[in-house]
Amino acid sequence: MAVSFLNREVSDLCLGKPALKPIPAEATVSEALTLLKKSGETHVSVWSCDHIRKVVEEEEGGGGYSVCRCIGKICMVDVICFLCTEENLADPSKALQTPVEQILPKGNSIVRHLDPNSSLLEAIDYILEGAQNLVIPIQNSKSTPSRKKLSSKASFLTPTNHNGVEYCWLTQEDIVRFLLNSIGVFSPMPTFSIESLNIINHDMMTVSYHDPAISSLDAIIRAYIEQSSVAVVDEDNRLIGEISPFTLAYCDETVAAAIATLSAGDLMTYIDYGGPPEDLIELVKMRLQEKKLGAMVELIDEEFSLSSSSSSASSCSSDDESGSSKVTVLGRYSSARRSEAITCYPWSSLVAVMIQALAHRANSIWVMDEDHNLIGVVTFKGILEVFRSIANAKRKPERENTSKQ
Repeated sequence: MAVSFLNREVSDLCLGKPALKPIPAEATVSEALTLLKKSGETHVSVWSCDHIRKVVEEEEGGGGYSVCRCIGKICMVDVICFLCTEENLADPSKALQTPVEQILPKGNSIVRHLDPNSSLLEAIDYILEGAQNLVIPIQNSKSTPSRKKLSSKASFLTPTNHNGVEYCWLTQEDIVRFLLNSIGVFSPMPTFSIESLNIINHDMMTVSYHDPAISSLDAIIRAYIEQSSVAVVDEDNRLIGEISPFTLAYCDETVAAAIATLSAGDLMTYIDYGGPPEDLIELVKMRLQEKKLGAMVELIDEEFSLSSSSSSASSCSSDDESGSSKVTVLGRYSSARRSEAITCYPWSSLVAVMIQALAHRANSIWVMDEDHNLIGVVTFKGILEVFRSIANAKRKPERENTSKQ
């Protein structure tokens, strides 16, 4: 029964999914930022009309059309990490004119196309190979727009511009949630501990609370690719919090300045739910001025000026514990979860960890031992490996029976 469930078509998971917000690969990072902020989405799909080219030969006159293909996705994490270099911090306006395709992760197929008739098992296989998002057609149309229309920057805000086909995408979270909704099919496996299922990853990314946040930049990039987080620890390697790409995705591009100037601990506070405290904003600006990065200071002033003017409640709220005040930032920051770490234990059941991760919108859960020491992490990818193993176990006796015959 479990194997037949895994053979269900992925189109079942697409019901009610909205069409993707696309942007052409040649669009600038600045245009991508505008779309991210305007749409409220954490990610925007990047499309290329040159990926596959079909030329139609006609007797009278030449003609042709392009088949567009999603080649990646861009989110605020990509922009923040891109702006973190000294060169880009010195001239963010110039950096934001860079074509989107130039800042996409290289050599990582984090976005894959999948036919709607493909099985759930095939979708899981793609994710285990490194995919984060699976692009699936959800609507067909007879219209076939020209390449000029497809590539037009004026039309990149509309979802129906890929040869008359609309697409949605499935995330790791979508698939785990779908499996949880029918978890009884896989009984008794979901009641087993995560330790017995061998899905605790001990190869963790950590940074000390007092270390410069910039020292964790490579770890943040890796965490984004692996759909995990960077643990922030104290001198005794005790877990304090985390720097999560999921939280960064709800921030704005000025977080690059915070990464370049603050400690890892202060960065957690800066990106926390509700927006950064005023004292940290001023500290970031002061340190940028010391580094002669005045252009980034102007970008920060502009960003928070726009945030304040768009808010009907522009006054700051008081922080009872620290005495500092937070800038009232509506929109992106208000949707993020707090940077506190979500934890479980080796004896926690698989289903409990799945519920915990989905409830907190966390791609990874930190694993603690009985003395509250950090010992590992469980990711959606690790969880999906367990469900994939069910199909593998089914195939093994079938192969054995075939060899005996």
